[in-house]
Amino acid sequence: MKKLFTDFKEFAVKGNMIDMAIGIIIGAAFNKVINVLVYDIFLPPLSLMTKGINYVDRKIILEPEIKDAVGAVIQEEASIKYGALIEVGLDFLIIGFTIFIVVKAMNRLKKKSEDPKDTTIVTPKDIELLTQLKQLMEDQNQLLSDHLKK
Repeated sequence: MKKLFTDFKEFAVKGNMIDMAIGIIIGAAFNKVINVLVYDIFLPPLSLMTKGINYVDRKIILEPEIKDAVGAVIQEEASIKYGALIEVGLDFLIIGFTIFIVVKAMNRLKKKSEDPKDTTIVTPKDIELLTQLKQLMEDQNQLLSDHLKK
Protein backbone atom coordinates (compact mmCIF):
# COMPACT_ATOMS: atom_id res chain seq x y z
CA MET A 1 0.00 0.00 0.00
CA LYS A 2 2.87 2.35 0.82
CA LYS A 3 4.44 1.72 -2.61
CA LEU A 4 1.12 2.52 -4.30
CA PHE A 5 0.89 5.81 -2.39
CA THR A 6 4.52 6.62 -3.23
CA ASP A 7 3.93 5.86 -6.92
CA PHE A 8 0.81 8.06 -6.94
CA LYS A 9 2.66 10.88 -5.20
CA GLU A 10 5.47 10.63 -7.77
CA PHE A 11 2.92 10.64 -10.61
CA ALA A 12 1.14 13.72 -9.23
CA VAL A 13 4.32 15.63 -8.42
CA LYS A 14 5.85 15.06 -11.86
CA GLY A 15 3.03 17.10 -13.28
CA ASN A 16 1.37 14.39 -15.37
CA MET A 17 -1.84 14.58 -13.40
CA ILE A 18 -1.83 18.37 -13.29
CA ASP A 19 -1.12 18.63 -17.03
CA MET A 20 -3.91 16.18 -17.71
CA ALA A 21 -6.34 18.11 -15.48
CA ILE A 22 -5.45 21.39 -17.18
CA GLY A 23 -5.96 19.77 -20.58
CA ILE A 24 -9.38 18.46 -19.57
CA ILE A 25 -10.47 21.84 -18.19
CA ILE A 26 -9.28 23.71 -21.28
CA GLY A 27 -10.91 21.04 -23.46
CA ALA A 28 -14.23 21.55 -21.68
CA ALA A 29 -14.00 25.32 -22.12
CA PHE A 30 -13.01 24.89 -25.78
CA ASN A 31 -16.01 22.57 -26.21
CA LYS A 32 -18.31 25.38 -25.05
CA VAL A 33 -16.78 27.78 -27.59
CA ILE A 34 -17.19 25.25 -30.39
CA ASN A 35 -20.80 24.52 -29.38
CA VAL A 36 -21.69 28.21 -29.50
CA LEU A 37 -20.02 28.61 -32.89
CA VAL A 38 -21.73 25.52 -34.30
CA TYR A 39 -25.22 25.76 -32.81
CA ASP A 40 -25.64 29.55 -32.58
CA ILE A 41 -23.57 30.81 -35.53
CA PHE A 42 -23.29 28.16 -38.27
CA LEU A 43 -26.42 26.02 -37.91
CA PRO A 44 -29.15 28.72 -38.05
CA PRO A 45 -28.21 29.89 -41.58
CA LEU A 46 -27.68 26.28 -42.63
CA SER A 47 -31.11 25.39 -41.29
CA LEU A 48 -32.65 28.22 -43.32
CA MET A 49 -30.91 26.99 -46.46
CA THR A 50 -32.15 23.41 -45.99
CA LYS A 51 -35.67 24.51 -44.98
CA GLY A 52 -35.40 22.63 -41.66
CA ILE A 53 -34.98 19.14 -43.10
CA ASN A 54 -34.92 16.63 -40.24
CA TYR A 55 -32.81 13.61 -41.12
CA VAL A 56 -33.35 11.86 -37.77
CA ASP A 57 -36.82 10.69 -38.83
CA ARG A 58 -35.52 9.00 -42.00
CA LYS A 59 -35.71 5.21 -41.77
CA ILE A 60 -36.39 2.02 -43.67
CA ILE A 61 -39.23 0.12 -42.05
CA LEU A 62 -38.56 -3.61 -42.09
CA GLU A 63 -41.69 -4.54 -40.17
CA PRO A 64 -44.37 -2.03 -39.13
CA GLU A 65 -45.57 -1.78 -35.55
CA ILE A 66 -48.61 -3.81 -34.57
CA LYS A 67 -51.39 -2.25 -32.48
CA ASP A 68 -54.39 -3.82 -30.80
CA ALA A 69 -57.97 -2.59 -31.15
CA VAL A 70 -57.48 0.08 -28.47
CA GLY A 71 -54.40 1.45 -30.22
CA ALA A 72 -51.81 0.19 -27.76
CA VAL A 73 -48.59 -1.00 -29.37
CA ILE A 74 -48.28 -4.78 -29.17
CA GLN A 75 -45.06 -5.02 -31.18
CA GLU A 76 -42.63 -2.19 -31.90
CA GLU A 77 -41.66 -1.53 -35.50
CA ALA A 78 -38.38 -2.92 -36.76
CA SER A 79 -36.55 -0.32 -38.79
CA ILE A 80 -33.13 0.82 -39.94
CA LYS A 81 -32.78 4.42 -38.81
CA TYR A 82 -30.25 5.67 -41.35
CA GLY A 83 -31.31 9.28 -40.79
CA ALA A 84 -29.64 9.35 -37.38
CA LEU A 85 -26.36 8.36 -39.04
CA ILE A 86 -26.74 11.17 -41.59
CA GLU A 87 -27.50 13.68 -38.81
CA VAL A 88 -24.51 12.60 -36.71
CA GLY A 89 -22.28 12.64 -39.81
CA LEU A 90 -23.36 16.20 -40.66
CA ASP A 91 -22.81 17.28 -37.04
CA PHE A 92 -19.34 15.73 -37.14
CA LEU A 93 -18.45 17.54 -40.38
CA ILE A 94 -19.75 20.89 -39.13
CA ILE A 95 -18.01 20.58 -35.74
CA GLY A 96 -14.79 19.33 -37.38
CA PHE A 97 -14.81 22.24 -39.84
CA THR A 98 -15.44 24.70 -37.01
CA ILE A 99 -12.53 23.30 -34.98
CA PHE A 100 -10.34 23.48 -38.11
CA ILE A 101 -11.18 27.18 -38.59
CA VAL A 102 -10.59 28.03 -34.91
CA VAL A 103 -7.26 26.16 -34.78
CA LYS A 104 -6.16 27.73 -38.08
CA ALA A 105 -6.91 31.21 -36.71
CA MET A 106 -5.06 30.44 -33.47
CA ASN A 107 -2.04 29.14 -35.42
CA ARG A 108 -2.02 32.31 -37.52
CA LEU A 109 -2.00 34.43 -34.36
CA LYS A 110 0.76 32.25 -32.88
CA LYS A 111 2.93 32.60 -35.99
CA LYS A 112 2.34 36.34 -36.02
CA SER A 113 3.36 36.64 -32.35
CA GLU A 114 6.55 34.65 -33.01
CA ASP A 115 7.61 36.81 -35.97
CA PRO A 116 10.44 39.04 -34.64
CA LYS A 117 10.02 41.55 -37.49
CA ASP A 118 6.33 42.20 -36.77
CA THR A 119 6.19 45.24 -34.50
CA THR A 120 2.39 45.32 -34.14
CA ILE A 121 2.43 42.45 -31.64
CA VAL A 122 4.74 42.34 -28.64
CA THR A 123 7.25 39.54 -29.19
CA PRO A 124 7.64 37.21 -26.20
CA LYS A 125 10.90 37.74 -24.33
CA ASP A 126 12.24 34.25 -25.05
CA ILE A 127 11.70 34.65 -28.79
CA GLU A 128 13.35 38.08 -28.66
CA LEU A 129 16.39 36.70 -26.83
CA LEU A 130 16.71 33.77 -29.25
CA THR A 131 16.55 36.18 -32.18
CA GLN A 132 19.31 38.31 -30.63
CA LEU A 133 21.44 35.20 -30.02
CA LYS A 134 20.94 34.09 -33.61
CA GLN A 135 21.99 37.52 -34.88
CA LEU A 136 25.08 37.56 -32.63
CA MET A 137 26.09 34.10 -33.85
CA GLU A 138 25.68 35.15 -37.47
CA ASP A 139 27.77 38.30 -36.85
CA GLN A 140 30.43 36.24 -35.09
CA ASN A 141 30.55 33.70 -37.92
CA GLN A 142 30.90 36.52 -40.44
CA LEU A 143 33.80 38.05 -38.47
CA LEU A 144 35.53 34.66 -38.26
CA SER A 145 34.98 34.05 -41.96
CA ASP A 146 36.41 37.48 -42.83
CA HIS A 147 39.39 36.94 -40.50
CA LEU A 148 40.20 33.54 -42.03
CA LYS A 149 40.12 34.96 -45.55
CA LYS A 150 42.90 37.50 -44.66
